[in-house]
Amino acid sequence: MSSVGFDDLLIPDSPACRGALEVVAAYETPSLLNHSVRSYLWAAAHAQRNGIAFDAELLYVSALLHDIGLVAQFDSHTVPFEEAGGHVAWVFGAGAGWPPERRVRASEIIVRHMWPEVPVEEDPEGHLLELATGIDISGRGLDGVPVGLRGEVLERYPRLDLAEEFTACFRDQAARKPGSSAALSVSAGVADRIRRNPLDA
Repeated sequence: MSSVGFDDLLIPDSPACRGALEVVAAYETPSLLNHSVRSYLWAAAHAQRNGIAFDAELLYVSALLHDIGLVAQFDSHTVPFEEAGGHVAWVFGAGAGWPPERRVRASEIIVRHMWPEVPVEEDPEGHLLELATGIDISGRGLDGVPVGLRGEVLERYPRLDLAEEFTACFRDQAARKPGSSAALSVSAGVADRIRRNPLDA
């Protein structure tokens, strides 16, 4: 596997990508916004280092919107946050002029980022986002990210208060939705894994 630097990453710049960034900048905290951008960057780096072909625009938009269901304005009291985020992505895709099947794909990718594992051969974008969010939240899989790239990404998109904010969000989701994936993560000790993430060292 070759080394990858920030300037080597494929960062798409379509109207849909710019629109997604505008949405999350308007509704998410700086910590969550930076987490969403970093998630795309870790995903793109892993894909490049491992020869995984992916739809950059689709992955970028999905990565930016993947936690929008944690935001008060889009939080749902009836479905897990990733399902709420998937619905937001579908509506966003309609506004962006995407065909229905592309809107569904964005929704699927966001829902699947909370799966324990997404097979790369079945859903490369879902696989990449699941892997990348694991890196950014708990440090799982961080060994696959070149040390130099870590520094470049963190300098541009610092972690700020992500550990405390994300832990609080998941505990709130778990309390209100005891059968959700967030609740399962809390019961499995996600708070401790977040606390020990080497990216926050």
